[in-house]
Amino acid sequence: MLKSDHFAFRVSDIDASIAFYTEKVGLRLMFKQVDVEHGEAFAFLELDGGNLELLQLLDASGESVPVANPLPAPPFTPHLALGTDDLDGMIARLKAGGVPLVKGPLETPGLVRWVYFRDPDNNVVEFVQWLNQG
Repeated sequence: MLKSDHFAFRVSDIDASIAFYTEKVGLRLMFKQVDVEHGEAFAFLELDGGNLELLQLLDASGESVPVANPLPAPPFTPHLALGTDDLDGMIARLKAGGVPLVKGPLETPGLVRWVYFRDPDNNVVEFVQWLNQG
């Protein structure tokens, strides 16, 4: 049987991205490492059901390789979807942190509500609240 292990986003500044995902989204940093031999810095953040990996490419001198990551058009793929029991609370937290809203909140009545935000590198993160689960 297969299970989710991790999802990965390319980022331009590993430390700024770690700060975004820990301080604004609320994920826990598992570890960060620089791998000079393979030209990257990477970090893993804890998720239930698979972790989030942040990857920053480095050139031969150890400097960041720029990210050209335009915001994807609807339906905003690829994106990472995170489940929450309190979508309104998550929206308030992200807006208070200055996180740019992409679209939403949207709803399929009685079934699901969701909203799309973006991280500093235009990676889209969807927050989903399933309704009447229980």
